[in-house]
Amino acid sequence: MKVGFNDMINGEKPVLVDFHATWCQPCKAMAPILQNVKTKMGDKITILKIDVDQNPSISGKYNITGVPTLILFKNGKIVWRKSGVIPAEEIIRLTGQ
Repeated sequence: MKVGFNDMINGEKPVLVDFHATWCQPCKAMAPILQNVKTKMGDKITILKIDVDQNPSISGKYNITGVPTLILFKNGKIVWRKSGVIPAEEIIRLTGQ
């Protein structure tokens, strides 16, 4: 069964969405940072990667104008949003874990 984007972001578990593009160098720098976050947090967080070029409707809904843009959802609400390369420690601190 395929779980939709809205179903995922409406759960109790925090969902960090990484809006990125394959041609974006800073996005490539975020990949190992997000892997580090996932390693440290495990099942406490879900990390989704959304390619803005392949998902223009989702990108448009959240007014993504630059990549990488990270948005943290909890219970369907945006609790944090930032563009650019963000350190793993900041992401972990923001999720409250």
